[in-house]
Amino acid sequence: MENRSNHILVGSVVMVMLVAVLAFILWLSQASGDKKKYYDVLFSQAVDGLATGSAVTFSGVPVGQVKSITLLPQTPEFVRVRISVNDDTPILAGTTATIKGVGFTGVSQIQLDPPDRDPKRPNLPRPELACPSGDAKAQCPFGVPVIPMKPGGLGAILNSAPELLERVSTLTLRLTELLGDKNQASIAAILHNVNTMSHNLAARSDEIAATLADARIAIRQAGDAADRFGRLADTSNDVLSKDARPLIADLRRTVQSADTSMKTLNATLGDARPGLQAFSKQTIPEVGQLVRDLRQMSDSLNNVAQRLDQGGVTSILGPAKLPDYKRGKK
Repeated sequence: MENRSNHILVGSVVMVMLVAVLAFILWLSQASGDKKKYYDVLFSQAVDGLATGSAVTFSGVPVGQVKSITLLPQTPEFVRVRISVNDDTPILAGTTATIKGVGFTGVSQIQLDPPDRDPKRPNLPRPELACPSGDAKAQCPFGVPVIPMKPGGLGAILNSAPELLERVSTLTLRLTELLGDKNQASIAAILHNVNTMSHNLAARSDEIAATLADARIAIRQAGDAADRFGRLADTSNDVLSKDARPLIADLRRTVQSADTSMKTLNATLGDARPGLQAFSKQTIPEVGQLVRDLRQMSDSLNNVAQRLDQGGVTSILGPAKLPDYKRGKK
């Protein structure tokens, strides 16, 4: 009985010592500061090359590893990747995650990139990425902060490959239609016309050079003419401003004098209008009668002169005597 009791006592002491050693090791590991922080990354692209234990780097520096890769039954287009990083890794708000291939081995890792600095406020401190206290379920649906994904790397290229191939196929089809027999004939005709035009231009290069020289001279002469016209305009402006002002003043005075004369003439005509009316009604008919009498007297004088010329003075005193003819006997 005593030997059995000793064995139990020894076994108990050994177990207590083992537990104490394990507790001491755990305490040392915690005291050494080797703590981990956990984050989730939701990828909307294929995660080929990633596996549990894949490396996690921050700006190329290894800081952790992949803990688990799971699908989301409610949203199967996303893949949830749980990562653990060292406690001293600065995972700030705005940090992004990208799947990056390692060489040509087909192995991938998660690359964490720091947030971009605001150029207006480069020294503005950013808070560490953490679950908010008010709406933790919406921001941290799986109990840890979520690092947003940034498309890039080989996975993004592979995901966009079908769309890229479709665009290349469409482009090839359109190029085939463009380079058909009919379009090739049209393109050949265009190239022939361009070649002919180039040949004609080369043949008339001397004429084109002479035309350009003449155009240059004409442009220079037009510039000189514009300059002269500007100087003439300035001179005309000076003449109008200096010499034309006195002339305009004299013209204004002349117009005023003519206006005054016209007013005076109108008044004079108004005063003389009764006399003119009497002259036209009385004097002008009497003058007409006088002219008729003078015309009759002139006719009479003409008759007297003719008689004097033909018969002398006797023709005026009386009529001429008839000759005395004697009758003859039968």
